[in-house]
Amino acid sequence: MKKKRFPHWKPPTFDTHGMTPWNWMCQHHENLTLGTRVDIGAFTYINAQHGVTIDDDVQIGSHCSLYSVSTIDRKQGPIHLKKNCRLGTHSVVMPGVTIGENTIVGACSFVNTDIPANTLAHGVPAKVVRTLTKKDR
Repeated sequence: MKKKRFPHWKPPTFDTHGMTPWNWMCQHHENLTLGTRVDIGAFTYINAQHGVTIDDDVQIGSHCSLYSVSTIDRKQGPIHLKKNCRLGTHSVVMPGVTIGENTIVGACSFVNTDIPANTLAHGVPAKVVRTLTKKDR
């Protein structure tokens, strides 16, 4: 039987600056919807001004940035990371993006469009490389 990750997982707490005990932060954390067994790496920044939803069993590498608002091009919109997706270290997700269930986004990717479920994507900007097999997931 496959051992479940994080058998004692607890939702994060935020200090007055939006920092968690695990050294990742979220501005506007009242607009963050977080599933269970979510693993967010240290030094990740989340701006949830327009909503960020992270479903169960999502993994986010260290030093990632999720922006529901962009002051450069004035785009805004909710971000949704669907169940069991994985976001590689140093990746950036822009406003209005959904990353599909079981999808893997490679390290250092810039995600500015939706990525479908069960795929592998990477690059600047991130592009789908292939469909994932059950073994990959």
